[in-house]
Amino acid sequence: MPATITPAALLDALHWRYATKAFDPTKKIPTELWHALEQSLVLAPSSFGLQPWKFIVITDQTMKDTLPPLSWNQRQPAEASHMVVFAVQTKPDTGDVQKFMERIATVRGVPLESLDGYKNIINGFITNPTFDTDAWAAKQVYIALGQFMAAAAVLGIDTCPMEGVDPAAYDGVLGLTNTGYRTLVACPAGYRAADDKYASLPKVRFDTNDVVTYI
Repeated sequence: MPATITPAALLDALHWRYATKAFDPTKKIPTELWHALEQSLVLAPSSFGLQPWKFIVITDQTMKDTLPPLSWNQRQPAEASHMVVFAVQTKPDTGDVQKFMERIATVRGVPLESLDGYKNIINGFITNPTFDTDAWAAKQVYIALGQFMAAAAVLGIDTCPMEGVDPAAYDGVLGLTNTGYRTLVACPAGYRAADDKYASLPKVRFDTNDVVTYI
């Protein structure tokens, strides 16, 4: 069993986390901590394990400085240590399923043909004309975003989920146009500025009894 943190420590991290509006541009995420965050993306779960995503990590300051005008003039992309763009695969197909089967066979050391049943199940979904693969793929990306933000909070790193971006403009700047992937959401990561007034505001959530039901 992996090492765990206490329930109190987990809740402290989640209460501490907030959608950071101002980052301190002088503070950078240490390499060791970033590696753990990077792996939180790689290890994110997805339906069927198919991973219909790419994560574009931007640390080059010149590139980051181009992003605020494409982000409703929000400054976080330029000020954060790392800017992560979550790109969704536009049309996962049977070729992608085959690639995943080959990866399973390699990692687990099993014959490729032994995975035919699993492959057929996945193909049955994504080739069904009534199955919205775009919507399905987007949901998987948001799972990765949630895991990334939770992992960052546990490590004491600030984040801010950002749907307030121009996806097509981001695609152009990042070279994603016509690659089979498109910008879906972004998440800057780094350390909050000392004068970010939102850091000290009480977290507003509905009462537990209003949102959690036991049966």
